[in-house]
Amino acid sequence: MSQGPGKAKRGIPSKSENFNEWYPFMVEAAELVDKRYPIKGMDVWRPYGWKTMKLIDALTHAEMERTHHEEVNFPLLIPENLLEKENALVARLKKAREEGVDPDDLRDEEEEGGFKKEVYWVKHAGDNELDIPMFLRPTSETAMYTMFPLWIRSHKDLPLKVYQMVNTFRYETKQTRSFIRVREIHFFEAHTAHADEDSASQQIEQDLEIVDNLMHQLCLPVIKAKRPVWDTFPGAWYTIGIDAVMPNGRTLQVASCHHYRDQWAKAFDISYENLEAEQQHCHQTTYGMSERLLGAVVGMHGDENGLIMPPAVAPFQVVICPMIRKNSDVDTVAVAEEMATKLRRHGLRVKVDARDIRAGQKYYDWEIKGVPLRLDVGPRDIAQGTAFAARRTGGKEPVSMDDLPNACMTILDEISDELRLRSSAHMNDVLQPLPAFTEIDGNWTMEGEVEDGKIYQIPFDGTDAHAEAIERATGMTFLGDSTESYESNMPCHMSGNMTRRRVLLAKTY
Repeated sequence: MSQGPGKAKRGIPSKSENFNEWYPFMVEAAELVDKRYPIKGMDVWRPYGWKTMKLIDALTHAEMERTHHEEVNFPLLIPENLLEKENALVARLKKAREEGVDPDDLRDEEEEGGFKKEVYWVKHAGDNELDIPMFLRPTSETAMYTMFPLWIRSHKDLPLKVYQMVNTFRYETKQTRSFIRVREIHFFEAHTAHADEDSASQQIEQDLEIVDNLMHQLCLPVIKAKRPVWDTFPGAWYTIGIDAVMPNGRTLQVASCHHYRDQWAKAFDISYENLEAEQQHCHQTTYGMSERLLGAVVGMHGDENGLIMPPAVAPFQVVICPMIRKNSDVDTVAVAEEMATKLRRHGLRVKVDARDIRAGQKYYDWEIKGVPLRLDVGPRDIAQGTAFAARRTGGKEPVSMDDLPNACMTILDEISDELRLRSSAHMNDVLQPLPAFTEIDGNWTMEGEVEDGKIYQIPFDGTDAHAEAIERATGMTFLGDSTESYESNMPCHMSGNMTRRRVLLAKTY
């Protein structure tokens, strides 16, 4: 096991030398989850990890309230016949895309599609075999869209904007990794129905604004890219993926937005009476996120000593460590509790560590958990009317007891800004232009090599064959068209056609 200087005695793998060892060690050492539950890929959330996830959820709830979404909660079980309906739709849309024809000109296909090979089945209730097998939801389109026609009758019922936070289940066959690739997923999904395509497109723009707000709080820069056709969910007109960049340069999709147009509405008969008293199919969107958000926070912000929690989602934003000395005339624990009460009145999440153990052990415990700000207070500090503030991002300073809440909130804001600077610098460092390609007798050759841990960008207006040649030569995946195009036209990396399309490639999780 690789270890950084001075970390061998702590047993912490080096993040910079071996992120793949550091990450699973840290999620358990920081008591986020326990992976010893006897079903692979189904971790047990521990209190510290669950509190962090619920704080992320709270940020999402606030954004949903701001944008007038309403929360629902759908059943866990879905009958098999609804999955068959989804599979037929997805297979038809996939075939239409491949053949370049209107999906309405094709019949539903018998070919399996969608999630059928990924779901967990329930086929018995007690000793009785079920007439219609059921499955645990992998997502909720089929469940929700069965109900939407009952809720939508006229244009007055639109837009319909609902969301839920639930657990979803997928039979993941690849190597599992906490938060990143699991079989039981803590999942957020928003589903909307609109009068027309333009209204649905405006919803996608609002979703991307929500992404920006959430990622600012999590101190995470992200890549937003319209997925290439071959990587778009067949049931969608287009998909925008939101990817965080991990320390090893791999991207982690933490969210996605789908614009469905009216294809799902036609399949599930979701229609409304318009102003001309005519029936018209709705246009729909979905926006999903998962516990991968926490995985990105762990991976991006942690360091060789443990996690660094962004203040917005830290279970404890401040930990107060009173210096406990026998026979002291000063009750440092009582003073620490008074400090905590004052900070809590100002909305801060505070923990007083009154354990009678060595100070160094306390510091280590809270360092590995990533608490943003530690306040040390001893008899001498109390006499001077100060506490000693240690930032998890580095740096120590005395702060006045008289202005403690304002001082702590200022420091926490500065810690958030520092995390944003660090993660943005990492993003800028890994994003590189792709080496040139040359064609000889129809064969493409890359002039140079791609560097491990980098993400590459190119102006691209080529063909699928060009894209395939790039992926084969680089071993990377097309993330798609960045939502931030080049400011002016540039020659395509392969065809030479002038374009502003900015396409991104990366190795992905």
